[in-house]
Amino acid sequence: MTAGGVAGRTVLVAGATSPVGHAAVRALTAAGARVIAAGRSAERLGPLAALGARTEVVDLADEAAVESLARRLHTDGISVDGVLHLVGGWRGGGGLAGQTEADHRFLETSFTALRLVSRAFFDDLARSPAGRLAIVSSTAVDRPLVGGASYAAVKAASEAWVRAVAHGFEKHARDAGSAPRAAAVVFRVTTLAGLEEAVADAFTGLWDVGAEVDGSIVEIRADQG
Repeated sequence: MTAGGVAGRTVLVAGATSPVGHAAVRALTAAGARVIAAGRSAERLGPLAALGARTEVVDLADEAAVESLARRLHTDGISVDGVLHLVGGWRGGGGLAGQTEADHRFLETSFTALRLVSRAFFDDLARSPAGRLAIVSSTAVDRPLVGGASYAAVKAASEAWVRAVAHGFEKHARDAGSAPRAAAVVFRVTTLAGLEEAVADAFTGLWDVGAEVDGSIVEIRADQG
């Protein structure tokens, strides 16, 4: 059974100011979703507001700020049906000696944000008629290189967290005595450059399939389509 499409759903794009974030907001709004675009820069969020998104200036790696965001939305009567996690970036190079602690802390910001956002909105997603959570990971998880050791390690941790969320959705449905309705999915890319629209379409398309995709890993390649 499909989820009935994304139209009318409320979706949080976390870390929305990147090119893939812009693509996701465009795709979601075009498909009829209500979009909340979150990021640290009010200036960079401006173009997303022009696309029709509600914008929220928030440091998604700050626990109090994320909890405040969730309270603010709930106070406004908003329950989230989807989360696309895009907080991230690349640091690497120089072999193992080049994997500096500063670079690792930068990369860990993405994992921290994922943990905070997924915890804050887990109940919304689990109770939604069609909750969806997705992250963008990397094929480096399966093929880590020495120059990207920290990057691959953080992506692997993020994938493990998403699989745990997937199990949480399954358990929530089982405990409630209902059919599974929520799904957590990993999108893997070799590089995001040139795949922004493909990722946006893949995320939007999660509402065109059922919750059987929960826990799945989907590789998105330039030669698809």
